[in-house]
Amino acid sequence: MTMVERTIWRVGHGRSLDLSERGAIMAIVNVTPDSFSDGGLHADVEAAVAHALACVDEGAVILDIGGESTRPGAAEVTPEEEIARVVPVISALRQKTDALISIDTYRAATAKAAVEAGAHIINDVHGLQREPEIAAVAAATGAGLCIMHTGRGREKLADPIADQRHFLGLSLDIAARAGVARETIVLDPGFGFAKETTEENMELMIRFEELHDFGLPLLAGTSRKRFLGALTGREARDRDAATAATTVALRLKGASVFRVHNVAINRDALVIADAMLSAERQLAAAKELSA
Repeated sequence: MTMVERTIWRVGHGRSLDLSERGAIMAIVNVTPDSFSDGGLHADVEAAVAHALACVDEGAVILDIGGESTRPGAAEVTPEEEIARVVPVISALRQKTDALISIDTYRAATAKAAVEAGAHIINDVHGLQREPEIAAVAAATGAGLCIMHTGRGREKLADPIADQRHFLGLSLDIAARAGVARETIVLDPGFGFAKETTEENMELMIRFEELHDFGLPLLAGTSRKRFLGALTGREARDRDAATAATTVALRLKGASVFRVHNVAINRDALVIADAMLSAERQLAAAKELSA
């Protein structure tokens, strides 16, 4: 019988997540006034916690808490302000849910404070290359680590997959030197982050399977991105159906974690994709038995 390769993502505080047979939804919880599609909606602790718990009810297994917008042109906040935004939310959620908690930050100080408050995962949109010290925080705490590719602030290679390999290779070197265990790492190709055209994002989707060469689980973050608006003609908050379509497509290409705004629609999309993959394995097993 065709077996599923066992994939266990080890994260902080003695927890782990089995990514072997089912994809996992990571819900976006922005504690910010200026994020591109939901800025200000969950900017205080009570609203952020209520939204996060609603996401768990809808099927999220990870809650990604962010205190600074990553949209192009967004104003940077100070480390102190970022910590003040996210730590009370993380502390409250640890008392109210068993869902895994992720901190969306590139700052080592914020990551350390967040993990101390109860976060299980560090999600760095600069791939450890803005503040490499964040890798040491992950290593020391045993936190899960999402390493994202970005093209911002540098000249990219012409081939998108070659650039992924170059950038993420540097990031993995930083992680290795800091002593980060490979079983704690997930890679994110960074859809929309300095992928300048719709065509570049689509090529990244088409060639997504090539990223399995890293031998690590992959995260997809397409939710409400600009290239989906270019394809559908819809504004950011109306791109959830398009996001769900990419969830199915990328799950079938092997993505394991899906970072989304609208949990319910993507959870349903993922159920269908997982059912397709399960049926495919069963058919393959039947053919082996009959051969």
